[in-house]
Amino acid sequence: MTNDVLMNRVFFVFDKDGDSHVNLQEWIKGLAVFLRGTFEEKMRFCFEVYYLSGDAYISREKIFDMLKSSLFHNSPEEENEEGIKDLVEISLKKMDYDNDGKISFEDFEKAVRKDGLLLEAFGPCLPDAKTCFHFEALVFKNNSPASFEHNPLNT
Repeated sequence: MTNDVLMNRVFFVFDKDGDSHVNLQEWIKGLAVFLRGTFEEKMRFCFEVYYLSGDAYISREKIFDMLKSSLFHNSPEEENEEGIKDLVEISLKKMDYDNDGKISFEDFEKAVRKDGLLLEAFGPCLPDAKTCFHFEALVFKNNSPASFEHNPLNT
């Protein structure tokens, strides 16, 4: 997770009371999803990051903005605009099950259950398993954490 736009969205999902600060309870709840969350909790979290604004769906415009910031943050805009629009249409075709031009949680859930790779389709918003493992090793003071490759949780 290195994209500033998505990191900002992750912050606002953590900040449940909307006070522009992540208090201890919000931090713990957010980390719980990151480190030990069920597939359903992670799916809900990703959806919240993607829709963010309270309207409970991911619009064509939001998809465009997220893909643009995730994929083409350093290139000239004109060259990538059409490619991003094509990706938006492909995303909607694959995930908008009720064909209303936006992705509801029900659409998102169906698509992600059918193809788990779609969980972070609009940009990475969850830490990878290796990062979680090393974070836990540091926090719980494991002096010599087992190699990630041999972690039984990663099978």
